[in-house]
Amino acid sequence: MKHTFEKIDIGGLELKDQVVSINRVTKVVKGGKNLSFSALVVVGDSAGHVGYGMGKAREVSSAIKKGVEAAKKNIVRVPITDKGSTIPHTVTGRYGSGAVLLKPASEGTGVIAGGAVRAVITAAGIQNILTKSLGSTTAHNVVKATVDALLRLKRPERVARLRGKELADIVPVDEKRRRAEATAVAAPAPPAAEPEPGSGEAPAPAPQV
Repeated sequence: MKHTFEKIDIGGLELKDQVVSINRVTKVVKGGKNLSFSALVVVGDSAGHVGYGMGKAREVSSAIKKGVEAAKKNIVRVPITDKGSTIPHTVTGRYGSGAVLLKPASEGTGVIAGGAVRAVITAAGIQNILTKSLGSTTAHNVVKATVDALLRLKRPERVARLRGKELADIVPVDEKRRRAEATAVAAPAPPAAEPEPGSGEAPAPAPQV
């Protein structure tokens, strides 16, 4: 799935980089072997911005530096809820044979993720989330599938505007149930039924205030 990337000015962002994986690559040539390194790096400001990049060089430090520069060019914005610091809804991202499932979690759950998924989620600033890797375990595929899932997220305000509804109609089901229960508690109790004439039963005394 192709996404339209929004141009983000990274000048005012405090980006922190995290190395996900480093691979040693050996190329056999006529004169011998050429040794090089490839680094997969994730950058983010822990406030809703994250990006990834890959760098190749003869030295590890140079490969990481190239990866950081590439990641800064691929920064994307991630919608994070104000309450609970989680994602708005469940989503699945795919890239190649890799698939990653992301589910919102209640406050206090923490980041339930491992490996490359945790690096992306932590860099984005999401504090409560449930994740599951469903496909390939290759770091490159997992990172790209996670970013694809984050790009598929939609804000409730945008969904309400596209559907022509109010924001209250787009809230989660548990929120609606909580509001319904609060309304039922606040509703007055129905009056007691009066006995039928001729039944011989005396009416119940009124409760004393």
